[in-house]
Amino acid sequence: MWDQILQFVLTGITLGSTYALVALGFAIIYNASDVVNLAQGEFVMLGAMSAIALTAGEGVPLVPAILVAVLVTMVVGLMLQRFAIAPARGITVVGTIIITIGASIFLRGLALLLWGKDIHALPHFSGESPIRLGNVTLLPQNLWVMGGTAVLVLAVHLFFNRTLLGKAILACSCNKAAAQLVGIDVGRMLLVAYGLSAMLGAMAGVLVTPITFTSYDAGIMLGLKGFSAAVLGGMGNPMGAVAGGLVLGLVESLAAGLISSGYKDAIAFVILLLVLFLRPSGLFGRASAERV
Repeated sequence: MWDQILQFVLTGITLGSTYALVALGFAIIYNASDVVNLAQGEFVMLGAMSAIALTAGEGVPLVPAILVAVLVTMVVGLMLQRFAIAPARGITVVGTIIITIGASIFLRGLALLLWGKDIHALPHFSGESPIRLGNVTLLPQNLWVMGGTAVLVLAVHLFFNRTLLGKAILACSCNKAAAQLVGIDVGRMLLVAYGLSAMLGAMAGVLVTPITFTSYDAGIMLGLKGFSAAVLGGMGNPMGAVAGGLVLGLVESLAAGLISSGYKDAIAFVILLLVLFLRPSGLFGRASAERV
């Protein structure tokens, strides 16, 4: 029994690591521009599908293929901000959400035209021989997902707290007008935020695809679960969003293993509704008050 629970926990941490990177992308864009980017899941799909196209279709070695795929996805993120979000400055929150939904549908349709409906996979980074821990088994790729997520989260934390560029983005998230008055180029900072968010999504895609596979529509569910994780942790709190992703992955895996796998995809949305009803600011967010 305990071996089974440990197996579910390790699986949940792997899933949660993926959700954490997607949720972190949501939180970065929301902090920088107050936009809920519902195309975030498509960044995951684009990163994975681009890497697969380069390795399987063009024969490019895995590491250069991943680097190019991440770069391509970052360019898509920059274009989304420059040509879709920036021209709609001043539009309502609902309007920006509709724009990102439209971008998501466009990217999904483009992926369908380019790669079809087939399910694709990336090769495992370091073999498929399972690692045994007593009665528990773990694929080497699981370690790549967990370790890669830890490195990326640490890098993002250091970027925002130790670099001038990261602090400039934080300044824009606090008060855009004041940031502009002290000489910060707000438009450029928003571009950096979207590029960083797209990079995190692409890395989540290439890390997890050797285990879960991918297709043109894989970003829909990943995006929704990443959004649920961001809300669970606190939408304006990047590290809270990471914690929310890990919690969501663990709960999902344990519920699927101990109750029924049929409830696996519903868990994220049940948690989302509970959080919105009971604590709208999220588990690690701060409740805000507005004077009217």
